[in-house]
Amino acid sequence: MSLHLRYRLWIAEMNFDINVLRIFEDYIKELSSKDDQSEVKEGNAGFKQAFCNIRKEIDDLRHEMHLHKMTLATISRNGKQLEPETYEAGQHDALKKRYLNFRQNIEKLKIEFINFENKWMN
Repeated sequence: MSLHLRYRLWIAEMNFDINVLRIFEDYIKELSSKDDQSEVKEGNAGFKQAFCNIRKEIDDLRHEMHLHKMTLATISRNGKQLEPETYEAGQHDALKKRYLNFRQNIEKLKIEFINFENKWMN
């Protein structure tokens, strides 16, 4: 059950990240309307692409976690023990590693964008 809850928490965190990305995209629109310097345009284009890549990663992770969460819920609901052949720990370990890597990447992107935004938004 704890893996099921962990997946629910991670999915909720990624849903929050989607909202943050939407706000950042609004900042890009606002910045584009205020400043048309080439450095700003290049930065905006780079961040738009980075946001798109992160969003795809979020969608992929959420989908995979949802599948694992449903498998775990079915096992729990049927009163079965978590058998290695039913659910291999390696699946969770790989997904956890991807999620932790994602967390590092998005936190780094947030800092980079905030620094960029602070430089150009007065």
